[in-house]
Amino acid sequence: MKISGSYVLPIAPERAYQILQDPAILAQAMPGCESLEKIGPDEYGMKMKVLLAALSGQFEGRVRITDQSPPSSFRLIVEGSGRIGFLKGEGLLRLSPAATIRVLSAAPSEAPSTVVSYEGDAQVGGTMAAVGQRLIDGTAKMMIKKFFDKLASLASLPASP
Repeated sequence: MKISGSYVLPIAPERAYQILQDPAILAQAMPGCESLEKIGPDEYGMKMKVLLAALSGQFEGRVRITDQSPPSSFRLIVEGSGRIGFLKGEGLLRLSPAATIRVLSAAPSEAPSTVVSYEGDAQVGGTMAAVGQRLIDGTAKMMIKKFFDKLASLASLPASP
């Protein structure tokens, strides 16, 4: 299955790149993520709960970050498996400055923003694949939107050391 799209984060590209590399923030933003722990350079062990139609189950896997070009792009490679199937995916994320967002407050100001564009492929197998491609596509789009919405809300947190 092909996935692609874009999302605007209300922060500068450098900060967007930083939070997209922060396992604590990513764990909070990923729907169903129970843990994301560093297991090597640019590699993380992941545990998450997946809910797809009437199917649900625990997944364990790995997330690797490769082809890093701060603050403009990086590649994510995800592999996971559980009782209801497996997932393998790879995607390229590109970050670019967006048109400045006008912030209305007591003192109006201009705030930088970043367009995060993503494209990649994902393979799903096992019982999960049996529920049908349309349901999987819809769920993937919903999870990506939830991820970026949560990431945008966490973007205002101070940078971790």
